[in-house]
Amino acid sequence: MRTMTAAVVVSGMLFATMSNAWAQTPTTTEKAPPPAKTDKMPGKTEAASVKVRGTVDAVDKEKGTVTLKGPKGRTITLPVRDKSKLDVINVGDPVIATYLEAVAFQVRKSGSTTPGVSVKEGRAGSKPGENPAGVIAREVTVTTTIEAIDKKANTVTIKGPEGNTETIKVKDPKNLEVVKVGDLVDISYTQALAVALDKPAPKATTK
Repeated sequence: MRTMTAAVVVSGMLFATMSNAWAQTPTTTEKAPPPAKTDKMPGKTEAASVKVRGTVDAVDKEKGTVTLKGPKGRTITLPVRDKSKLDVINVGDPVIATYLEAVAFQVRKSGSTTPGVSVKEGRAGSKPGENPAGVIAREVTVTTTIEAIDKKANTVTIKGPEGNTETIKVKDPKNLEVVKVGDLVDISYTQALAVALDKPAPKATTK
């Protein structure tokens, strides 16, 4: 399963490598609060975010989309839930965007859950009268099974829900002392993008 492979490669079990195709600017890494401990089983979260400024490149009121252009000239087209917001957005308007990527893993005891894949998506927009803004987010969680542990090589082999396996290097060898074959590993990969129009909100009309 490509989803499991990608999640494993990105997380490295203990580290997240971040990228942002639109912004193409250096990211700042921030350590997120650690996940709740589960019987002292290993777990960790790594997150990185980048904030960039861009401009509105196109507005399509019929399709309900807005196209943004980043500082390197790359563009991204986003759907707008409330099409009335498009009435106050013009080509050339400045925007500010924050992009977040996060990877988390949590080891769980055998039998506490079952292997599988879950996907959560969500979006939110500004309220009527507020400056146009929105957030879109997606989280993919893959629950895998530990198939083998090599303490000499500091590696763990995990098996995905469809039977494919990946062997990964463990950053902290101490974690191998508290896990065993058959334990489960939740790997969650989250992406979120928040965009807001960077100009004063339109004044309310008086009757």
